[in-house]
Parts: sequence; C-alpha cells; structure tokens
Amino acid sequence: MAFTPELYASAEEAISKIQSGFRVFVHGSAATPIHLLRELIRQKDRLNQVELVSITLQGINLNDPSLEGHFYINSLFVSESTRGAVNSSRGDYVPVFLSEIPLLFKRGILPIDVAIVQVSPPDAHGYCSLGTSVDVARSALECARVVIAQVNPNMPRVHGDAFVPFARFDCAVWIDEPLPEVNYASKSNSCTVAIGKRVAALVDDGATLQMGIGAIPDGVLKELTHHRNLGLHTEMFSDGVIDLIERGVINNSQKKIVNGYCVTGFMLGSRRLYDFVNDNPIVKAMDIAYVNDPRVISQNPKVTAINSAIEIDLTGQVCSDSIGTYQYSGIGGQMDFIRGAALSEGGKPIIALPSTTAKGISRIVPELKSGAGVVTTRGHIHWVVTEFGAVDLFGMNLEQRAKALIELAHPEHREHLEKAMHERFLKA
Repeated sequence: MAFTPELYASAEEAISKIQSGFRVFVHGSAATPIHLLRELIRQKDRLNQVELVSITLQGINLNDPSLEGHFYINSLFVSESTRGAVNSSRGDYVPVFLSEIPLLFKRGILPIDVAIVQVSPPDAHGYCSLGTSVDVARSALECARVVIAQVNPNMPRVHGDAFVPFARFDCAVWIDEPLPEVNYASKSNSCTVAIGKRVAALVDDGATLQMGIGAIPDGVLKELTHHRNLGLHTEMFSDGVIDLIERGVINNSQKKIVNGYCVTGFMLGSRRLYDFVNDNPIVKAMDIAYVNDPRVISQNPKVTAINSAIEIDLTGQVCSDSIGTYQYSGIGGQMDFIRGAALSEGGKPIIALPSTTAKGISRIVPELKSGAGVVTTRGHIHWVVTEFGAVDLFGMNLEQRAKALIELAHPEHREHLEKAMHERFLKA
C-alpha cells in the first residue's frame, strides 16, 4: 500500500472528530502532538467540557484561564504545562502509580473516546512507531474508540512495543516539525555534581539502573564511566546514557530480564538522543505496565533505582509530588522502582536530593508540610543521599533515622532539626 498524501487529513478535519463531553488522551513528553493540540485549542469555542487526560506534556500551555469550561485537565502526572490548571477549578490530579495507569483505561475506569498520538511515518509494511513515548500511550491507543495520529518524519522509529499499523488510525495528519528538547546538563551545579558523585559510589558493577528525571540522574551518569557491565531498565531514558552505551559501560550483559537490551518507557532529551534511538535495535521502548512492574524489575540483579524528592521528614517519609497541598508533579514511577529495587538481589533504592531548595529552605524537615503527599513511605525508604552524605535507613528506628538524616542536612539547618528531634523523642 502506498501512503500517498490523500490518506492524510488536515488538522482541522482531524480535530473535528472531537466533540463536547469527550474524554481525550494526549500522547506525552517528546511525543506531545503540539500541532494538533494547538488546533484543538483553536476550536475551543465549539467545545464544552472536553476532558484531557495525559502524563507529562511538552511544548504546550494548558493553564490559560480562557480554556475554562471548554477543557478540563484531568492529569495523571503534573508538569509545567498543566500545573496551573490542575491547582484550580479547571483541572485535577489522579494519584496513581505509573505502572497502573494502563489499568484505568483497560478496566474502563477512565474510558477513552479519542486518543491523539504522534508517530513516525509508516514503514514498508505499513507500521508506524510511537517513537519516544510508548509508556501509557500503548494502552490508551488500544482502548480508545477513535485514534488521531500526528505523523511526523522527525519522530524516531523506536523498537519494542512501539509499532502500530497505519490502519489503526481513524485519521492521520502529516506534520513536519521538530520534537521538544530538554537539556538536563544545563541545570547542573556544584550541588548536583556532588550528589552525582555520592550516588555513583553506591552503584556496583553489574547493576541494573533506573534513573529519574533531572540534573541529579544526569550527574550520576557522568560519574559511571569506569563502571563495568551495567544494565538499563528504566521508565525514562535521556542523553546521559548514550556515552555509557557507546563506551560499553552499559551493555546489559548481566540482566536477567530482556538481557542484552536497554528497556525504557519513554525518552526525553536532545535531538542527539532521538537520532540515537532511531531504528536502534538495542533500545526497546515498552508498555509501562511491564517496564514499571515491581515483579519484573526485581528479577534483574542489583537494581539501583535513583529518584528525587521535594522534602523528607526526620522519620523517612518522602514527599515527591506536592508542596503542601499544591500539586507539583505526581507519584509517577518512584514507588514502582523503589519497591522493585528493594526486592532485587543486591538492589539499592535511592532517594537523592539537594539538602536545600534554591531559596535555602531545608528539604529535610521535622514534619512534612500540611497536606503534603507521601509518595515513598518510611517503610519503603532505604538509601538517602544529599551533597553532605549518604545513609541507608533500612532497619533504623525513628530516633536513629532522625540523627542520620540530620547529618545529611545543610549545616545551617542542623541546630533547628536537632531541637525538633529532641522534642519529639524526649523520653518521659
């Protein structure tokens, strides 16, 4: 079959399939279908209460108050593009493990009327690739009544669970535009470098890595060049792993699950990353229900899961998704990998965070802010790392934890924390 221009519709025609009251899934991260979303916003005056469901979006702003009444942002993970709406009457957040989002679609808890995805052009066999983001998009696409595709020659052809027959699309729009890019290295500073060194020292040869998002994971990767036989099984894949793969540091030789391959749910970074994963057989982008399943994760050896946090209290409760009641991000896959790493032979679940915020406020606190969400419980916490040190809290009682965490706090805040500790644990 020849995929000639007449098979493609205009953006206006494609978006016209969306009607008031529909629930619409939107592909995320680097695969965010920006052109079609802009057309959706342009058509807002004919639409009322269209529910938009997504995880992280890039390159689009859905916080504009003028969208109220036309769109409701029901977010499964909060990012800058939706944060304002989610924390207003124009939206809300669904607390859910990333691994379990596909169940919301498959069980009909969040039935999808329309899925808007961005894909690579069809190959000679008529298959497109979901490219940089398979994650929850695979299940959303399978469950949606109608699928609209933004076909983009800049989208890499990624292997794994990414392939979709062109015939699955009810409407396809050809759009040639660059993918969104993020440069985590530009956010590096002396603090993230110090944390990167401390975390890298905890990584054993033969470990299977999971990296979160941001400057700290990127800093860790820069310190792993002399390690050997590392594997990669991670929800998110960024530029930092490329050099390690090309050097042979990451060769996936010790993994027991998908041995020999890098496994990921989605990719976000620079054009270099998108070119690297294009038609690269060692990279498999897979359904997040598989990638983030703790039962799968735990079967790999020495799983070292590196995630961050907004704040942590003196007993080890970790808040990663909110600032008090203000919803900042989401649960995501942190607990999926914290638990998976804990169950892995030789595994190390790690929470790595700067000791203070950019304004100098301590991230190690006597108590979490009122209304803060606990993502990783004090029963699940193991390693905590700041620029001042690293400690494994597993097996410590509450007072021991408090003393250990104070040693990781910024010196300017330790006196206050010690006072709070003594008040809390004062014995009668």
